[in-house]
Amino acid sequence: MWGEEGDNPSTGEKVFFQGAATANLDAKGRLAIPVKYRTGLADAAASRVVVTINPVDKCLWLFTESDWGPIAHTIANLPQTPSNRQLQRTVLGYASDMEMDGQGRILISSELRDHAKLDKKVSMIGLGSKLEIWNADIWAGTLSNVVEEAGQPGSGLSAALGELRL
Repeated sequence: MWGEEGDNPSTGEKVFFQGAATANLDAKGRLAIPVKYRTGLADAAASRVVVTINPVDKCLWLFTESDWGPIAHTIANLPQTPSNRQLQRTVLGYASDMEMDGQGRILISSELRDHAKLDKKVSMIGLGSKLEIWNADIWAGTLSNVVEEAGQPGSGLSAALGELRL
C-alpha cells in the first residue's frame, strides 16, 4: 500500500493504492474498508478520507484527505467555463469528508450511493493515489469489456500494453 502518493503525517511516507478487493455496504450505507487498504489509511491519513463522484464513470473516488486538498484547489481554480463549472459542481459539490470508525467503516451518503448504484456488494480498485468504489456487478461488466477491448488489434489499450512490454 505504500508508494508515492498521499502523505503519512508521522513518517512522510506516501500511500499507494493497488489491487482489487470486494467489500460490503450495510443497510445504513456504511462501507467496510478492506484491511489491505484500512491499515495504510489509518497510518497515512489518520483514517480521514474524501469520497466524491467520478465524473467520467459510474463509480466513486476515495482519496486521502492530504491528496484531496491539491486536487480540490486545482478544480476550484479552473477558468469559469460552462464545462468547468459543471465539473466543479459534480466533483467538489459532492465531495464528502469522512473518517473511518473503529471498525474501519465509512458512511457513504445516499447521493453518492445513488450515483454509483451501490448496493450490498462493492468492488474497490486501487489506482495509485485513489481508490475507485464500484457496484460489484457494474465493475464486473466494465472489467470484461476492458479485457475484451485489450485483445482487439489496433485498440489504444493493446498498443499501450505493447509499449509496456508485459
